[in-house]
Amino acid sequence: MHRKGVILNHRDIANKENLWWSSHPSESYYAYHKDLLKLSTLLSKNHLPIGTVSGWKGSTVSAITSNFGKIPYQRCLIHILRSVKTLLPKKSPIIATRKLRQIALKIIHLKDEIEIWRWQEKLIDWKIEHGKLLTTKTIGKNTKKEWWYTHGNLRRAWRLLTKDHDPFFTYLNSELIPKSNNSLEGVNSQLKQKLGDHIGMKYQQQIVFIFWYFTFSRVKNISDLKKLWAGWKKLYNSKNTLNYP
Repeated sequence: MHRKGVILNHRDIANKENLWWSSHPSESYYAYHKDLLKLSTLLSKNHLPIGTVSGWKGSTVSAITSNFGKIPYQRCLIHILRSVKTLLPKKSPIIATRKLRQIALKIIHLKDEIEIWRWQEKLIDWKIEHGKLLTTKTIGKNTKKEWWYTHGNLRRAWRLLTKDHDPFFTYLNSELIPKSNNSLEGVNSQLKQKLGDHIGMKYQQQIVFIFWYFTFSRVKNISDLKKLWAGWKKLYNSKNTLNYP
């Protein structure tokens, strides 16, 4: 929602259902913790998540661990690819950058441990050949900074691929955990399109629209629609009773 806030949506990928959504000023630990605490109380013990897929933000990881313990965590590989493509341009004049990009793009296609080992071997070979570029520094002259890493994006891409890489391949140990959160991204993409069709709405109107959009995404049949109507009517009447003079 640009600078006005964020909408968090927690989705059951296996059953393709949006479970819980909320609005917050920012994507913080408090926001995630508050949502997951509420979600964990609504779900019975037999229906708690067996794993999770998301980006590797510290606030997300901490909130998930606080509410569900150390469940399997899959780091979204699509997010990794997006970052890699940005940090390692396809037409870079630096050969090492293009080589690392080619290696990185294969991460989404690895199917077993043998392929992972071979992929990691290619990373090691790359470092042996081009590793000096990761520590090359540029000395500043008449600048605020005394020095900086000459190939900063290359260095960031390398750290992205080699630091905390265990969550890259959690999906190999569970058929129910996918390698990316494309299911959620698909929902977000459709929602953004809907908001674009109603571009004149104010911020609060957008929030209401999104909440109703997610609500009706859970309506599968007439029975669900009747339950939704009954619940909304009960809530509406209770609010009117409280406000009665």
